[in-house]
This record gives sequence, structure tokens and C-alpha cells, in this order.
Amino acid sequence: MSALKIYNTLAREKQSFTPIDPGKVRMYVCGMTVYDYCHIGHARVMVVFDLVQRWLRTSGYEVTYVRNITDIDDKIIKRAAENGESISQLTQRFIDAMDEDAAALGVQKPDHEPRATNYVPQMLGLIETLERNGLAYKSSDGDVNYSVRDFPGYGKLSGKSLDDLRAGERVDVNTGKRDPLDFVLWKSSKESEPDEVKWASKWGSGRPGWHIECSAMACDLLGEQFDIHGGGADLQFPHHENEIAQSEGASKHTFVNYWMHNGFVRVDNEKMSKSLGNFFTIREVLEKFDHEVVRFFILRAHYRSQLNYSDAHLDDARNALTRMYTALKEVAPDDQPLDMNEAHAVRFADAMNDDFNTPLAIAVLFELANEINKNKSAVLSRQLVKLAGIVGLLQRPAQEFLHAGLASTEDGGDLETFVIEQIAARVQAKKEKNFAEADRIRAGLLEKGIILEDKSGGLTEWRRA
Repeated sequence: MSALKIYNTLAREKQSFTPIDPGKVRMYVCGMTVYDYCHIGHARVMVVFDLVQRWLRTSGYEVTYVRNITDIDDKIIKRAAENGESISQLTQRFIDAMDEDAAALGVQKPDHEPRATNYVPQMLGLIETLERNGLAYKSSDGDVNYSVRDFPGYGKLSGKSLDDLRAGERVDVNTGKRDPLDFVLWKSSKESEPDEVKWASKWGSGRPGWHIECSAMACDLLGEQFDIHGGGADLQFPHHENEIAQSEGASKHTFVNYWMHNGFVRVDNEKMSKSLGNFFTIREVLEKFDHEVVRFFILRAHYRSQLNYSDAHLDDARNALTRMYTALKEVAPDDQPLDMNEAHAVRFADAMNDDFNTPLAIAVLFELANEINKNKSAVLSRQLVKLAGIVGLLQRPAQEFLHAGLASTEDGGDLETFVIEQIAARVQAKKEKNFAEADRIRAGLLEKGIILEDKSGGLTEWRRA
């Protein structure tokens, strides 16, 4: 198997992957802020890094995968107040919804899923260390801020210079920041805020800033230096830049060796935005499309590329996945283990080791499906199922997928029974040489998304369009 290479955002190039501890990988991914349902941008983050940890484990690494939950934040406080519910009630409700959405997309649970509110002591300890190192100061408004200009490496992840960042900025007279680039580590409490978001500290009652949360949780669970840190491209600056400043400012050594960022999701080539009316939650999408189709759609694009969401692209993904399942319906796989030395498996592994190149890996799966259709090989069928399983695809009976989403007719009846009855009526019509009626039945089923396939021996099978 070829050696794994990862595009390191910090280095701006693909680099050979060498873990700090041989055979072990420690990985942290920025998770969700739980004040609303997860949207398709969140779906991409979850699926992409689920893929990464799956491949690392397949490659023989012992993986410790951490994906945090931000359960204290300005938006959370505001939403809870609007709803008239407690912070904990709001966040638990949306954590449960997030878990449902992730499971529906075939996303495996991380090894650790820390909640920010459980790590406030670690955050306070980190802030104290930064203060001792001359990188944190208490301002006149009671907040504790990070002094960006006192950290020499600031901007190395995003490639932004301090002078460029400073241009056009101004100090807000309502804060005690020394510099507009400085960011909050500890927010002093406001009287209007509920007690459940107030913690005691040497600087007075308050709550942590967003950026310090991830530094504290990552360092506590994975150590002061670990292998991979991931998240969406929107987090590269300022969140991940600030994580580096905090963590390295405290430890005085490298925080993360490989930084990975997945690309943005756009909707019909426009930025996803509630104001544009093109904002979709995962559960809204799953009401229209099969869960595996959505996962396949996400994996079909390289994780670093822009992903353009549209119903047409989801329809195309469904049709493509149908082709693979149709091949498996024709030839059942044998019960032997995956052969990683087989030619298709080698090409699949080479693609995955090239910065998790799923477009090429999935192209190999289509090659296998085409050969199965030609050669009716149970061995190749097994290779297809096993390789696809590595990325979380093709793991249910073919007929289940091909008939998925066809639960009932317009009048509430069982659709599968209806289709079988229609096929029987069409067979009878053909026996009676009433070919117009037979054609009418076929066309009627096609309107409902059902394709009939006439086989040898007078058999007729059906599948989704």
C-alpha cells in the first residue's frame, strides 16, 4: 500500500503523514455549536472527518478521535432566552438532534465528544498560563483578552499579516482592548445573563470565549501537541489561528502537525444563507433524499473542493448509487475477506492515500460495478462491497436501497404491493396482446419513479428511477 499524504493547510502542500507516536493517531475536529439543527455544511464536516478516521483505522492506526460540542456561546444564550428555556434544555435538545442526524448519515461516534461547559477549569488554567507568559491581560471592562501582537507566529496558518489585518480596523470604544486584533479569552458576566453561564475566576465572574474552548479540550484529551486538527474552511481564520496562538503561546512549542480543512458548501452556486432562502438542515434534506445518497453526494467530491448542493446533483448521486446497487443485485458477493492486493483494491488505496481522494476511489468502485455487470463475478462483488464499506457505502441489501423511499402510494397503500400488482396486470395485458395497456402501466409506474426491467424467461423486476 502506498504511503499516506495529507494536504497540510499550515504548509500549503501535501506532506507525507508521520504520526508523533508510531502506529497511533490523535485527531481533533471542531464540532457544532448546538443552538439549532445541523445544516448541510455541518453534514460535510461530519462525513469528511468520519471518512478520515475510517481510513486511518483501515490503514492500521490506533486512532483517538475527538470532536467537541460548543454548548456555551452568545447565540446559545440568545436563543434560549428567546425560547424561554434553560441553556441546558436547549443544548441537550439539539445535541440529541445532532446525534440523530449524524447516525442517519452513517457517521460513527468520535472516541471523545467533550462539551465545553465541562472543561471550564482547564480553560481557566490555560488563561492563567497565558497571563504569566505575557500574552493575556485584563481590560477595563472586566474581560481577559489575548495580546495578538505579542505572539510572533500569528497569521502563519491563514497567511494573513498583522498589518493587513490591522488595516481598516479600529478599537471599539466600548471595550478595553489594547489592539483591535486582540480577542477575548474570558468574558465578564452581565447581569442580564442567567447564572448557569457564570463561573467564578480570579478575574471575576464570567464565561470562556469561544476560541479558548477548543485549545483547552484538545490539549486535555490529546496532549499539548498532536497529529491532526480538522474543521471547515470557515474556521481557518480566526478560530484556528487563535487556537494556535493560545496553545503555542502557553506551551511554547508546536500545537498541531497537520491542519486539514474541508471546502465550503454552496447551494446552486450561491453561498448558503438564511436570508437568501437557500439554507437547508440535514433533516430537511433527508426528507427528500435517502441518507446514503446524501453521504455518497458528499464523498463524491474531494473534501478540499467546493461542494455545490442542488436537487439535481442529489438526483444524479442517487442514480449513480443505483447503478452500483443494481450490479450487486445481479451478483451476490462471496463470503471471503477483502483482498487488498487485488488490482482494484490497490488503486482504491492509492487514491485514499493521496490526501483522501474520494473521487478517484469512487471511480474504482464504478469500475468494479461495470465489471460485475459484464463478468457476473462474486469475487468482484465482494471487493465492491468491502471497499465501499470502508467509506460507509453499500452496506445494505441491494433491494432495500433500490426500493427505498417508496413506502406508500398517494392513497396511503403499500407501494411495493401496488407495484407487484401493476407488474402482474402488465403481464396479463401482454398475454392478451393488449400492448397499449402494457405500455400504459409501464409509463404510469415511471411517473411514480419506478423502472421496470424485463428479464429472460418472462420475469420482470423493478427499481427506482
